[in-house]
Amino acid sequence: MLSHQRKSNSRRMLIMQLGCAFFALSCATTPPQHASCSSPTDVVQVASGVYVRPGHAAVVFEGEQIANIGFVVGDRCVAVIDTGGSVAEGRALDCAIRELTDRPVCYAINTHVHPDHLLGNAAFQRPGVEFVGHAKLPRALALRGDIYLARASAFEGRELDASRLIFPERTVAGVVKLDIGGRILSVRAHKSAHTDNDISVVDETTKTAFLGDLVFLEHIPVIDGSINGWLVELDDLTGESWEYVVPGHGPARASWPAAAAPTVQYLTGLRDQVRAWIASGSDLASAQDRIGAPPSDGWQLAERYQRRNVGAAYAELEWED
Repeated sequence: MLSHQRKSNSRRMLIMQLGCAFFALSCATTPPQHASCSSPTDVVQVASGVYVRPGHAAVVFEGEQIANIGFVVGDRCVAVIDTGGSVAEGRALDCAIRELTDRPVCYAINTHVHPDHLLGNAAFQRPGVEFVGHAKLPRALALRGDIYLARASAFEGRELDASRLIFPERTVAGVVKLDIGGRILSVRAHKSAHTDNDISVVDETTKTAFLGDLVFLEHIPVIDGSINGWLVELDDLTGESWEYVVPGHGPARASWPAAAAPTVQYLTGLRDQVRAWIASGSDLASAQDRIGAPPSDGWQLAERYQRRNVGAAYAELEWED
């Protein structure tokens, strides 16, 4: 009997080892819910049961801890909102969760397609965790996935395969309510704004909203959707009576609607300048050379993203009636 049990255990261990080797991932990529944690990330509590791991504004993709990511703890389970830019970053967030609560993760919600918000998904790929995203997220991720994997492979110094790209199992086209026990999360899909696949997540208990990159603080806003649409969405959201919001980049928590003002001012100013440039008959290259970010706003990474923003705005606005 004992001999049979030892052989059975050996077979199970061999299967686990072969499975990890097959996917070219560490077994710790999908740790058991109660596995020991050696390197949890630092999180701050921004409201009762609501936690954020702050990112660093002045960092580009080739690194980690770029975006603000976090989680909400309910009586039944935990919902993660964005998982970071790598599996290691996702694992560290998972460890931080398990240091704070023994409740299992039940949802991993991605606010949009950008890699600093979702390449940590694989750390939460296990039974009982449902991935949630905008209805347009699967298409956006399919179109960009190869590029993301190539850049992540270069950063990690090893070839990463498509198992790192975790697509949403539940997609949101309007508003979905997620019950995590004792509190409801309202997940809302937005029209084209920062991207064409932005969602917001509101904890109705504390009136705390995770806005992803619909709101930037410190880090210059980046247009990957529609400048007009983004301003419309923010105008609509400023009427919400939230206590706090978690921006995609910048401080872990900010008051609402004051937190929207810098992004609105930047986008409005950029739109006015680009419209004037188009009206003058000047071309895109000249606009990118001449239209700079307002220096008084102190936006970080303006030198990297301003020309891109001018180009995106120009392409959209030149076809206005």
